[in-house]
Amino acid sequence: MLSFNEVIRIFFLATISFGVAFLIAPLLLRFLTAHKFGKQIRDEASAPIFAKLHRGKSGTPTMGGILIWGTVLIVTFFSWFFSWLDGPFFDALNFLSRPQTYLPLGALAASALVGLVDDLFNIRRIGPNGGGLRMRHRLLLYGFIALIGALWFYFKLDWDVLHIPYVGTYALGLWYIPVFIFIIVATGFSVNQTDGLDGLAGGVLLCAFAAYGAIAFVLGRYDLAALLAVIIGALTVFLWYNIYPAKFFMGDTGSMSLGVTLGVVAMLTNYALLLPIIAVVLVVESASTLLQIASKKLRGGKKIFLSSPIHHHLEAKGWPEPNVVLRLWLIAGLGALLGVILMLLDKGVGIGI
Repeated sequence: MLSFNEVIRIFFLATISFGVAFLIAPLLLRFLTAHKFGKQIRDEASAPIFAKLHRGKSGTPTMGGILIWGTVLIVTFFSWFFSWLDGPFFDALNFLSRPQTYLPLGALAASALVGLVDDLFNIRRIGPNGGGLRMRHRLLLYGFIALIGALWFYFKLDWDVLHIPYVGTYALGLWYIPVFIFIIVATGFSVNQTDGLDGLAGGVLLCAFAAYGAIAFVLGRYDLAALLAVIIGALTVFLWYNIYPAKFFMGDTGSMSLGVTLGVVAMLTNYALLLPIIAVVLVVESASTLLQIASKKLRGGKKIFLSSPIHHHLEAKGWPEPNVVLRLWLIAGLGALLGVILMLLDKGVGIGI
C-alpha cells in the first residue's frame, strides 16, 4: 500500500513539475531572446568542421538549463512550504530529506550557478578565444563541488561503502573520497561533451534519470525518486523546446548541473558502477573526446575522428542531425533499461533469489 501511495506521489510531483516548467518556458525564451543571450559558435580557425556544421546556430538563445533547475528549485520550495499546512496530502508532497535529497539539490544549485557564469562569459566573449572557461577550469570546479559532496557523504552521512553488483559491498574508508570525486567529475565532463546537438543531452539525461528513479524506488528511497521525477518533469518540457530545430540550448548551466547531479544520484543509490551502462552514450561521447586529444598529442596532430565528440564525427560523415540524435536516444534508452534490469537481478527482485 505504501509503494502504491508513493507511486501516486511521484507521478503527481512529476506532473506538477511539468506544469510549472510549461508555464515558465515561453517566458524564459522571451527573456533570453530579448536580452540577446545567444550562443557564440567557435570560429573556423579553432574548430573548422564544427563551425561549418553549426554556423547557422549562432545566436540561438542559450542558458535554457535555467528552466530545468529553476523548476526543480521552485517545486522543491513549494513542496516544503505547503508541508507546514495541516493535512496528510500536503505532508506527503515534501520530499526534502537530509539523507536522500539535500546533497543532490545542493549540487544541482551550486553547479548551475557555476555553469551560468560560464554561459555569460561565452555570450560576452570573455575568456580564451571568447569561449568562456577552459575545460581544465571547468574540471577544477567540478572537482571542488565533488569534494564538498564527498565530505558530506563521508562525515555527515557516515557513508564510505561502494557496491559492486554481483560481488558485494565494500567499505573504502578515506579512499571513498577520491572515488566519489572521480565519478562526479567524469559524469559532469561527459554530459558537457554530449551537449552538442539539438535534444541530444536532454534525451540521454532523461533516460538516465528515469533509470535511477526506478532504482531509487526499488531501494525504497522514495524522496530521492520523487526528486528525480521532478527533474524528469522539467526536463521533458525543456526537450519540447530543445529538439531540432532548437528554440534554445541547455548551456553549461544545464549540462554542468545535471551532470553533477546525475553522478551524485548514482552514488546515493550505491549503483554508481552501473552508470557506464545506464549512461552508455555519455561514456562513448567523453571517450571519443579523450581519444581524439590523446591521438593529436601522441601522433603528431593526427586525428581519429573527423571531429569530436563522436556526434560531430557522425555529422561530418553526412548523417543528418536529427538522425544522429534519435539513434543515440535509442542507444541511451536501451542502456538505461539494461542498467535497471541488471540492478533488479543483483537485488534478486522477483526472481526468487
